[in-house]
Amino acid sequence: MSIAITNTLLEKTKDFTIEETFSFLANEYKDKVVFSTSFGQEDQVITALIAKKELLINIFTLDTGRMFQETYDVFHKTIKKYKIDIKSYFPEAAAVEELLNTKGPNSFYESVENRKECCFIRKVAPLTKALKGNSIWITGLRAEQSENRSELAFFEYDAHFDIIKFNPLLKWSLKEVEEYLEKNNVPQNALHKKGFVSIGCAPCTRAIVEGEDIRAGRWSWEASHKECGLHQK
Repeated sequence: MSIAITNTLLEKTKDFTIEETFSFLANEYKDKVVFSTSFGQEDQVITALIAKKELLINIFTLDTGRMFQETYDVFHKTIKKYKIDIKSYFPEAAAVEELLNTKGPNSFYESVENRKECCFIRKVAPLTKALKGNSIWITGLRAEQSENRSELAFFEYDAHFDIIKFNPLLKWSLKEVEEYLEKNNVPQNALHKKGFVSIGCAPCTRAIVEGEDIRAGRWSWEASHKECGLHQK
């Protein structure tokens, strides 16, 4: 059934602009369309598109408790500029307390399993709560971000969260994203100008150098697929 729905959505919106697709989804799935932002460049493009049209799409973010101050700065600038609400979801305090009390504050450096445990507590569990009861999840995923994401479709069923994902910037290049942000004077994270392309939690993110993969700055001590569990691809 879910595959049939994604195919139907692909067919109905194939000739739509991104804004037209957003409007269609907001009308088709009233109050059940959400957009998750981490205030990265792609997410800022989507936020600007939603705010410009005053679309009835609920925007939320995951505050892991270990974000860069620069991320909070662009969060604040964004809600002030566009006069919008962005709901924050936090990890359960008891789960964070238990993790730190049993394994310490930097257990994620010790193994991939420990890192994924931290990601689950701080990101996946809050996301599960944020997505509950919704039908469409808008993301800022792009195909060129990683090999894992190169085979994504515009609409996909996410079985893990039992929701349909819409990836509107799937075919955009980083250059196109940057040009949109500059042309429309969209608030950006100051870290982008310091070599940070993909920005997550402060302890798990570093700047990249020329020639490195976009995701190289995430969990740079690992030789993993550079994912935290929010997206399986």
